[in-house]
Amino acid sequence: MGTALRRAGLHSALALTLVAGSALLSGLEAQSWRTVTNSRQAGSEGEVDVRIKYAAGQFEVRPAERGLLYRMELTYDEDHFDPLSSFRNGTLELGIDGRSRNFDLDDDNESRMDLELGRGVPMDLRMEFGAVQADVDLGGLSLTRLQLTTGASESRIDVSEPNPEAMRRAEFEVGAASFTATNLGNLNAEILDVDAGVGDLELEFSGDWRRSARVNVDMGLGSLTLIFPRDVGVRLEKDTFLTSLDADEMTKRGDYYYSANWESAHIQIDVTVDAAFGGIDVEWVR
Repeated sequence: MGTALRRAGLHSALALTLVAGSALLSGLEAQSWRTVTNSRQAGSEGEVDVRIKYAAGQFEVRPAERGLLYRMELTYDEDHFDPLSSFRNGTLELGIDGRSRNFDLDDDNESRMDLELGRGVPMDLRMEFGAVQADVDLGGLSLTRLQLTTGASESRIDVSEPNPEAMRRAEFEVGAASFTATNLGNLNAEILDVDAGVGDLELEFSGDWRRSARVNVDMGLGSLTLIFPRDVGVRLEKDTFLTSLDADEMTKRGDYYYSANWESAHIQIDVTVDAAFGGIDVEWVR
């Protein structure tokens, strides 16, 4: 009986030690996490070059009220990331830079960046993501140029309100990713270039179209879905290899596919697709 009690006591002590050790390790791990919040009021600097670099984790962008240049809340592991926050000579740099490149979306990564960008400030906006789950709403921002580069990310881009600035070019460079962009008509861009590697790509072109536009898509392996409002005219040219095309309600004439209203539409979207392997679907919405 005494031996059994001693064994039970030993087991209990060992269990308590393991629990305490786990709690201590958890506490030590928690000490490496930091949360910082900062913001800046808009001044008289004119157009601002905004550079956002985010290595891994959760990322969210929303429009802010007028008078504010930006507001950011950033949670990161200081053992693996370095924060970026500076404003010099009209250039705003924000985000985190990873000291290691060995991150993916399946990692237990609690890094998070919540960013608000001010309305009414003309911006040349460039965003670079790594292994990120991104939810970005650019609605109502005054964008003179947009450049977005993603790695192994899951990205959702929405332009929920019209861009008040005329934009010459918007560029999306998508890696091995799932990428969805909606309300692209609100970008007010003359040219949209999309360079995609491997993954699923969905581009939806609803919005307040103010002028005709050209869309260039260069894609490696994956699926491409193009969704157009019925009131715009669409002409599609494809240069593909082992890539299927499902383009209901479009008619092929020569090297192009045309929507029924191409000649009569006030807004015309000229689309070129260069794809290697996969499938292209064209859909229509009211």
